[in-house]
Amino acid sequence: MPKQKTHKGAYGRLGVTGSGKITRRKGHVNNFRRKKHRRSKGQYDEMMVISKTVRKRMRRLLPYA
Repeated sequence: MPKQKTHKGAYGRLGVTGSGKITRRKGHVNNFRRKKHRRSKGQYDEMMVISKTVRKRMRRLLPYA
């Protein structure tokens, strides 16, 4: 059976925690940074855990994560 290929776009954008949860960066980070408050800009530093509905599809993109 051939090896599965890792989706390189997903590999660069997603991360995996030690417990196996898939994390992603928050959206709308780079657009209009000057207008955003300091507190809301600081919240963009946190990684978000991907929802359960998308988790199965993301696992298929990252077979060895």
